[in-house]
Amino acid sequence: MASTADFKNGLCLEYNNDIYSIVEFQHVKPGKGPAFVRTKLKNLRTGKVIDNTFNSGVKVTTARVEKRAHQFLYKDDLGYHFMDSESFEQVPIDEKLLERPELLKEGQTVDIFYHAETETPLSVELPPFVILQVTYTEPGIKGDTATNALKPATMETGATVMVPLFIEQDEVIKVDTRDGSYSERVK
Repeated sequence: MASTADFKNGLCLEYNNDIYSIVEFQHVKPGKGPAFVRTKLKNLRTGKVIDNTFNSGVKVTTARVEKRAHQFLYKDDLGYHFMDSESFEQVPIDEKLLERPELLKEGQTVDIFYHAETETPLSVELPPFVILQVTYTEPGIKGDTATNALKPATMETGATVMVPLFIEQDEVIKVDTRDGSYSERVK
């Protein structure tokens, strides 16, 4: 059990029969009336972010969530298969627990969140950036750089990312996994 005074970013709590992580919180003390805490909670199973307000001093049930490093192996009919980096145990994960599965590359390291009491996987977190090779994109037109124009590019994983016109086929780029956007060229 924890009270609203114990809130911090990343704290996991049980709320509405589900497990949420605190993304953001703000303690508010208005001039008139009782204090309260305004929060943004991320559902660890679905990834959906909700806004919620708690009265100051309210007790909430905390959840023990463990983050473990895993390596992505392959995908088949059962889902995505990962290997625990410490025990070398293979774990199949359903696609709905992955936020951007199209950016996963074989051998890539990810973090899987487990509910500590039940040992069930809750969600898979990719690193903030992944480095991928462009397998196909239309050639850019020389001199067409006056605007921030973008074109679609197919990555080695099959994902389509919008890239600037100067990016060509077989180049290696860095992709932001939070929104699936182009970040920079890798040399």
